[in-house]
Amino acid sequence: MLRVENLARQYSTGSARQVVFDKLTFNVEQGETVALLGASGSGKTTLLNLISGIDTPDSGKVLLDGVNVHALVEPERTLLRRQHIGFVFQFFNLIPTLKVGENVALPLELLGEDDSDAEQRAAALLDDVGLGGLSSRYPETLSGGEQQRAAIARALAHRPALLLADEPTGNLDEDTGDRIIELLTGLARQQGTTMLLVTHSNRVAQAADRVLRLSHGHLAAD
Repeated sequence: MLRVENLARQYSTGSARQVVFDKLTFNVEQGETVALLGASGSGKTTLLNLISGIDTPDSGKVLLDGVNVHALVEPERTLLRRQHIGFVFQFFNLIPTLKVGENVALPLELLGEDDSDAEQRAAALLDDVGLGGLSSRYPETLSGGEQQRAAIARALAHRPALLLADEPTGNLDEDTGDRIIELLTGLARQQGTTMLLVTHSNRVAQAADRVLRLSHGHLAAD
């Protein structure tokens, strides 16, 4: 499903160069949940941005189901993300002016799905994440754990082939975080969605099928 091949990225700060990755290579199989474990500043979020086509590598390839992401022009990359990739973030990123149900339905509406079908899909997912009675609430009225549940429902609404989760429990207490990870991995496996889970926590990484450790621009498998 996902192949990262000889990926390299560096940044220039004045006269100095900072190498983030050098010839990074790994695969994630269809339906697999892989944890990418690394300390803050190790480049985990940069890697997600490269995989999704938000950022551009200096060299190397990202293949999503055989498609070379960086061989596409920007409108094509945008459409690829919209159709095939779901995102879960540390800070939820729900749209505050939309109700919870509207937030979850938004990815489907952007793909041109019928409003009633999008609403039904959103309602079913909110039931799945335990928020069935809260679709008409605004995000600010929910707890942090509830907002992350809504964000998970939104990320899975369009049945993405690949789910990218960037520190999804980083803004939650430990007990709530454990429940969120259990919910996230369970729903991803239920839908057959491939997931790359970025975290700095060994505890969170244990929920994955496999762990890759990122350090000093290189990967090592547990």
